[in-house]
Amino acid sequence: MMHNLTIAEQIKGLKNRDFSSLELTQHYLNRIDNSNLNAFISVTSDQAINQAKMADSILAKGNAASLTGIPYAHKDIFCTKGIKTSAGSKMLDSFISPYDATLSDKLNSKNMVMLGKTNMDEFAMGSSNENSYYGPVKNPWDPKKVPGGSSGGSAAAVASRISPFATGTDTGGSIRQPASLCGITGLKPTYGRISRYGMIAYASSLDQAGPMTRTAEDSAIILNAMAGFDSKDSTSANISVPDYTQNLSKSLKGLKIGLPKEYFSKGLDKGVEKVVMNAINDYEAMGAEIIEVSLPNSIHAIPAYYIVAPCECSSNLSRFDGVRYGYRCDDPKDLNDLYLRSRSEGFGDEVKRRIMIGAYALSAGYYDAYYLKAQKVRKLISEDFKVAFKEVDVVMGPVSPTAAFDLGSVKDPVSMYLADIYTLSVNLAGLPGMSIPAGFSDNLPVGLQLIGNHWSEELLLNTAHQFQMVTDWHNASPVE
Repeated sequence: MMHNLTIAEQIKGLKNRDFSSLELTQHYLNRIDNSNLNAFISVTSDQAINQAKMADSILAKGNAASLTGIPYAHKDIFCTKGIKTSAGSKMLDSFISPYDATLSDKLNSKNMVMLGKTNMDEFAMGSSNENSYYGPVKNPWDPKKVPGGSSGGSAAAVASRISPFATGTDTGGSIRQPASLCGITGLKPTYGRISRYGMIAYASSLDQAGPMTRTAEDSAIILNAMAGFDSKDSTSANISVPDYTQNLSKSLKGLKIGLPKEYFSKGLDKGVEKVVMNAINDYEAMGAEIIEVSLPNSIHAIPAYYIVAPCECSSNLSRFDGVRYGYRCDDPKDLNDLYLRSRSEGFGDEVKRRIMIGAYALSAGYYDAYYLKAQKVRKLISEDFKVAFKEVDVVMGPVSPTAAFDLGSVKDPVSMYLADIYTLSVNLAGLPGMSIPAGFSDNLPVGLQLIGNHWSEELLLNTAHQFQMVTDWHNASPVE
């Protein structure tokens, strides 16, 4: 079946005219119609069919870009001209973007086919995809379980084969954690590698877009299309972009892998630990050298992140005031009532919680005690990685302390925050990180986390691809 082909295989199929982009697109649209995972907020069927027809005419001429005609799902945090962009929130339920995000532009320029916009935690705030205004997404491996968040809709779409790949964003683990819980490959590139222009901001110094695919090879193909400097984004890095597919086949003999002792301590589920250690043993068998390293300040990642991110979110979300665009309350008595009710009615509980934490931490008398202190801790976390990367090439460990948990089972917000304990440090340090399928615990997928030094996506993709050459976890599917 076409949905079981990787992107690399679909590219060949389209080139050889084994099937058309229209046939491929219609196949996925039919699968979306029959899906009950709530992975999409909007399905753009008419536009997708028109884009597929256009792609077929370009393919027929024989001078198409490699990704021409490949369908994809777009996280509903990226602006798409003329199409609703909601960020999973009631606040933006009626917002039709007047422009395309740079990433949307880049994918359009390759004549790719957008199937629709995927469900997500509201404004990317969450670890379970239960904070969406449009209801929770279900895990394709067990519909009673969460898919992870905030890119849970994207992860569920790829895992259930209703899209060959999806875009995601990662502020504190929101690509890697759902990738782990749904059994797919998720890559969070180095901060600044992919433009944030037109990506609705949560925490500007942490947010980063990335691809969510089945395989590392597919991630490399997609990253080639996504990465690059953008003058519209002041945080975009003006450095050259390699061809990420070039060195996938390089041997891992002599690769030095660091295992942080802090990642294998109390709180890590035994089943998850077993899967991770089996994967590490596979790497050792491939010729890699395993070295214990220490990231002593990683224990402070959660408190540091949950000061820095809410502070930035309280600033970024202040623009949603009921005046210019977005949700507006009915019949406001005065300006103060307009602000108060528009924001209290338009935002969900988790978003309001983080705005309030951020506003408090940035207020007079608390800025130095909280925000400034958190930024100092962030620097220490970054220094820990610098020391580790003097000894090793790649750091490995778990993505999440557990496999997917039951929908509605975590009531306490602080307990939910602990789901990101192994991923937050990577964002605070601006490093690239990946989750790759590594096995199963209690019949649920478990991901292995790969962390690299700045701009080492090529090495991470090579390391992941070689693992996928000797294992079959990435081919496991919850559907036929």
